[in-house]
Amino acid sequence: MALKVYQYPKCSTCRNALKWLDANGIAYTDVDITEKPPTKTELKKMLAFYDGELKRLFNTSGLVYREQRIKDKLPGMKPAQAIDLLAGNGMLIKRPFALTGKAGLVGFKEAEWKSALGK
Repeated sequence: MALKVYQYPKCSTCRNALKWLDANGIAYTDVDITEKPPTKTELKKMLAFYDGELKRLFNTSGLVYREQRIKDKLPGMKPAQAIDLLAGNGMLIKRPFALTGKAGLVGFKEAEWKSALGK
């Protein structure tokens, strides 16, 4: 399965991740996370990569996260509720959000990406 990277064009971290992929010759499909957020299936797959740790999928520094006071709601939230929320608003998702058949990455830490993508 090819690498799919959900990103937000105005996000400098996303731009850095895409630059890194280009520099390392890694093919990917990039998707604007605001126009087409990851599907519920993709979100569940990513959640499995992070051992069910819901908070890892949220853009905790984002405006929407703060406005909706998700930090207060998250501890009592069921995974299905969180997945519904994330699938409905790409701005709630930590980005870049990258999935391959055998790895899932949120945020961009070069060492993590190197390790997961074999570079």
